[in-house]
Amino acid sequence: MKKILISILALTVLVSSSSAQTPKHIVQALKKGKPGQIVLLKNFLTEDLKKVNYAKNVAPGPQFIISDDPEYIRIPEAIVMQENVLAGAVRLYVYNVNGVLEPQKMPRKINTVLKNLGKEDLHLRMMKYSSQKPSTNYFQIGKQGLEDFFRSDVVGEVRIVKPGEVVPLDPRLENQVVLYDELVHGFYEFVIDQPAQLSVVQTSPEKSTVQAFADIDTIIPFSHVNAGRGIFPFSNYKVVTDTVDTKNGVSQIIMADGKDDPWITGTIGADQQPAKNAGNYGVLYDTNIKWKSTDGKAMALVTWNSRSDNQWCGGMGLTMELFDAKGNKAVRQMPSERLVTKSAPEAILIGIYKPDPNREIQEIRLTYSPPGASCLPTPLILIPIDL
Repeated sequence: MKKILISILALTVLVSSSSAQTPKHIVQALKKGKPGQIVLLKNFLTEDLKKVNYAKNVAPGPQFIISDDPEYIRIPEAIVMQENVLAGAVRLYVYNVNGVLEPQKMPRKINTVLKNLGKEDLHLRMMKYSSQKPSTNYFQIGKQGLEDFFRSDVVGEVRIVKPGEVVPLDPRLENQVVLYDELVHGFYEFVIDQPAQLSVVQTSPEKSTVQAFADIDTIIPFSHVNAGRGIFPFSNYKVVTDTVDTKNGVSQIIMADGKDDPWITGTIGADQQPAKNAGNYGVLYDTNIKWKSTDGKAMALVTWNSRSDNQWCGGMGLTMELFDAKGNKAVRQMPSERLVTKSAPEAILIGIYKPDPNREIQEIRLTYSPPGASCLPTPLILIPIDL
């Protein structure tokens, strides 16, 4: 009996030790890949990997508005979102589709208008601007929209809006025709010095959104579906993980799942009914992944589409802002060689990070924002590998 117990103990130690070793075929696949590309990790990807704890704190940022309820605008002439904002910084995320079927499919125009609610001239300065041509390629718009936002550094004139005046927020969208089922995707960050009202309007291509705003009396009721709509008091998170040691094997960071990382909450409309952003779309996560290598291994970081079992989640594409050890920024669409990654064994290689012998604690810094059109969550998997 004693010999049997010793044998069982030895086997347990062996299994425990080997569980921290990354399989050779996974290491080989990762080393052959390039950052941003798809790699095939056969018999490896699972939702059951151990989770890394992290601290997620609200960071300074603008007041935030999202328009995605209804996502498909079925009424030809409609206001689908209307919120009042204070003077200061504002972030606006517009994700709306021409969904008109009755009396027939018809081309539309979708844009945001801004009304000066103050008693003095309003000065509008756009800080970040992302606006794509309407399209049915939602994945591409979601990836490109984030890249344009991350790269945006607007240097332009200050627009002046008189008290009570209404102006289109996005001159580009004012000249775009939106066909049936096409998505309008706008991601903006701007500063104003008077209180204002923002309204997302759908109208005919021949009519200005300013005129349509004046003609429309009601706002489409919200349904609490899709990501949602409303105004939210914060828009940025600072995320810092516990330190991950390569000797402890594979682990994962789960963000934007609505559980470990809850959805932000706010209000809808003048009566301030409760709202949530189911997806945290438009929220920026300034992320610092801390790790160390007590066994001399490097750390690979990958992500994958863990929701491919859902009929609406057949693909995932995202864009991240990545920083090297010197703080230099790179903006990368992923996957880089095609539009989306589909399901296991496909994974996207974000990068392979070598340990710095002069630092005990290493850092992987990135900015993540939940990608529009893609399913969530976005698991970030840390894989120790020998170089």
